Amino acid sequence: MIFALLLLGLGLFIPRITILFLWLLTDWFVGVFNLWLWPVIGFIFAPYTTLWYSVVQNMFAGSWGPLQIIGLFLALLLDIASSGFSYRRYYYHNDHVDVVEEVM
Repeated sequence: MIFALLLLGLGLFIPRITILFLWLLTDWFVGVFNLWLWPVIGFIFAPYTTLWYSVVQNMFAGSWGPLQIIGLFLALLLDIASSGFSYRRYYYHNDHVDVVEEVM
């Protein structure tokens, strides 16, 4: 139980490190994906969704009910939000610098 809670905490704050930890030290991803390309794409672009998909496959025996679909939706939102914040910070920072340079 403590390991599951620790894993949940790591997964929420550092999903890519959690994926690496699970892949290197456990057999969590064995048999979850048919093609090696999907977890690699998930690791790069959608780590929360990749983790949630593996949770559904391992802990819910691949059964997709309302709870699993809501979790998938939340994981997708987290992936979109985490990628959008870095873009917004870069965009507004560079936009602000350009405005300051134009004024001077």
